[in-house]
Amino acid sequence: MRDYVEIGVGREARRTYSLSDISIVPSRRTRSSSDVDTTWHIDAYTFGIPVMSHPTDSLASPEFVIEMDKQGGLGVINAEGLWGRQADLEAAVARVVAAVTSDDNIDGAGAQAIALLQELHAAPIDEDLLTDRIAEVRASGATVAVRVSPQRARELAPLVISAGAEILVIQGTMISAEHVATGGEPLNLKEFIGSLEVPVIAGGVADYTTAMHLMRTGAAGIIVGGGTNTNDYALGIEVPMATAIADVSAARREYLDETGGRYVHIIADGEIATSGDVAKAIACGADAVMLGTTLAPAAEAAAGGSFWPAVAGHPRFPRGLVEPPEGFYFEGVETPSLEKILHGPSTQAFGNQNIVGGLRRAMAKCGYTDLKSFQKVGLAVKR
Repeated sequence: MRDYVEIGVGREARRTYSLSDISIVPSRRTRSSSDVDTTWHIDAYTFGIPVMSHPTDSLASPEFVIEMDKQGGLGVINAEGLWGRQADLEAAVARVVAAVTSDDNIDGAGAQAIALLQELHAAPIDEDLLTDRIAEVRASGATVAVRVSPQRARELAPLVISAGAEILVIQGTMISAEHVATGGEPLNLKEFIGSLEVPVIAGGVADYTTAMHLMRTGAAGIIVGGGTNTNDYALGIEVPMATAIADVSAARREYLDETGGRYVHIIADGEIATSGDVAKAIACGADAVMLGTTLAPAAEAAAGGSFWPAVAGHPRFPRGLVEPPEGFYFEGVETPSLEKILHGPSTQAFGNQNIVGGLRRAMAKCGYTDLKSFQKVGLAVKR
């Protein structure tokens, strides 16, 4: 039963829950973590771990995407980022890192670095450059996933697919089944997705109704949440992830009945920084998670520990901070490999390394050996 509270005369609001508001309740049975299977399947593709990376240039160098594949996850390339705009990708990322770690930038909450990102993103997309870089990753044998915005999906999707994209991610901080702009042709996702020969993951969404509409477009996966951004401050929009995942999971159950068995995967993107957060997201109904700041410290990450979401470089209304490396204020902080962050061994006690190991142990301690069955684990509200 939904819980509504009166916030004023004649105005009610639904009580919702973030991942930090809930906890997982173990059952009477436990298992060995070595018996836990974290394999995730979407369409014809199989991944050893249920982890995608946020489509940001601060993570996705070609080396990072290839290493994500080796570690069992899925690295996502941002087609509208710097890959197709800057011939010297490393130098462009290094300029942003230098800006965010400069003394002049600390008190400006990343304003100097955001201004530089806007400048770098103002360059037009060089289709040949973008194609070559995507083809480089495809040639390595890694599964290639590429993100485009709803606004430019019609323009860029054919280009990135012909370059080698095997999974198309149509992602904004919030998305609908039909994007309408004055003076432009509406993007009907059902028609658009039906015309493509690759599976599509679309999002993000925050509610049951929008999720149901997107599932009916034929998307293979739905992203819940908007990742790391400042929408709460800039737009007054904030996604309570535990409730949002549960609502979208309910939409999936109805859609499964409606279609006679078509299963749509749910990817959680937001409020997830530790292995405990990953476990709670899957317990609420997610099949996989999209990680951003959690992966930024990896030695293979493009920005060497700095992080910014894809929306940080928006030309008129950025909604994301450019954050310095975690160890910026602390000399001698270890730089972990992507393997260590995902699979350990960990030297941290708070679940920000060995992410997959933490998930496996949570599942085992609750008596579950696969991701789908773990979605049925007991939950408790902490407040």
